[in-house]
Amino acid sequence: MSKNELDIEFENAVKRVNDYTDPFPADFLLRLYAYYKKATNDYGRPSSRKQIINAFKTNALFQVKDISEEEAKREYIKLVKQYFLYRK
Repeated sequence: MSKNELDIEFENAVKRVNDYTDPFPADFLLRLYAYYKKATNDYGRPSSRKQIINAFKTNALFQVKDISEEEAKREYIKLVKQYFLYRK
């Protein structure tokens, strides 16, 4: 898959998640959050008003610190596909 194809597939996966109206499980959201932040090279501090949520988000980011942006996009896409595969 070329970089352009990966970017398009990643954006489609992000749109699919954003358009979904039912709640996602918290552990799934944390993994999506970490992969998204890594994939988009967005290293801003978590901004929840609840410190415990910021701690979980920080931990999720720490767990993906050693993968590339490209790998983060692939993992994000994979997670989204797996989640929606079993939701039909």
